[in-house]
Amino acid sequence: MSAVESLRPALALPQIQALASDDMAAVDRLIRQRLSSDVVLINQIADHIVSAGGKRLRPMLVVLAGQAAGGSRAEHHLLAAIIEFIHTSTLLHDDVVDESSLRRGRSTANALWGNAPSVLVGDFLYSRSFQMMVELDRMEVMRILADTTNRIAEGEVLQLLHVHNPDTDEAAYLRVIERKTAVLFAAGTRLGALASDAGDTVQQALYDYGMQLGYAFQIADDVLDYSADASQLGKNLGDDLAEGKATLPLIHAIAHAGSDTLRERLREIVRQGDGDAMPEVLAAIRAAGSIDYSRQRAREYAEAAEQALDGLSDTAALAALRGLARYAIERVY
Repeated sequence: MSAVESLRPALALPQIQALASDDMAAVDRLIRQRLSSDVVLINQIADHIVSAGGKRLRPMLVVLAGQAAGGSRAEHHLLAAIIEFIHTSTLLHDDVVDESSLRRGRSTANALWGNAPSVLVGDFLYSRSFQMMVELDRMEVMRILADTTNRIAEGEVLQLLHVHNPDTDEAAYLRVIERKTAVLFAAGTRLGALASDAGDTVQQALYDYGMQLGYAFQIADDVLDYSADASQLGKNLGDDLAEGKATLPLIHAIAHAGSDTLRERLREIVRQGDGDAMPEVLAAIRAAGSIDYSRQRAREYAEAAEQALDGLSDTAALAALRGLARYAIERVY
């Protein structure tokens, strides 16, 4: 963080959560209400993944963007719940595709109930989110969310194409992040501004903030897969490697390997999805300075997110958004 940026007021995470607490309580109530189905298995699986908690970052961005753009209200709560349902449905689908067994320190839905129920409940959450969109009766909202969900689906397929692909470079990696992560962040912050009836300039600023924050958050998340305490991370350390995913630390290590022999060994590990080779990979990542490089890239995106807010009025909500940009790259899990 540069000296100039450090002077911008920013809130710490507990302050951010306190500022958003009333709105988020309303969002949580709405999520519980709208999860309800007369199909028992849907209730069980949906409740399992939603009650796993997490910080509800994506819906929080909707209400904070709304506050920053002029004030939050019931429409923001509905939009925040929609964003969370879309995100939750992607988690259910991701865990099936990745054959994951652990998320947020708990068994995944597919590990408990199987792949087919997890996929189908993910579909339920997607379709429920579109039912809720229709209630708002705003074509612009439906257009943004329809485009966003389509981009997310593209991202899922794009990521699949890069699994076990040692030729994945940083540009390809960033294209996946844009679609899988950043577009939903950006949709949330833009919709928060739209629901506050903000003008195009404010909407664009908050959209840009969300997009840059999404990049920062995902790169930092991928760094944690090679650097975090597994007990804090809430998933198995090295999952990305075992799934054959080359994320930025490994991409950088391959590009900057000290010898052709090491480079080819790392490429083979990606091709095989060899999770047992984690010690070798960690040694190569350390030798190439790949963790520091990746953290710097995440920091650059976080700084760009803050800069996108520069034209907006300084308020507590704006300081909260700045704080989230800093939290995204400073967190340890």
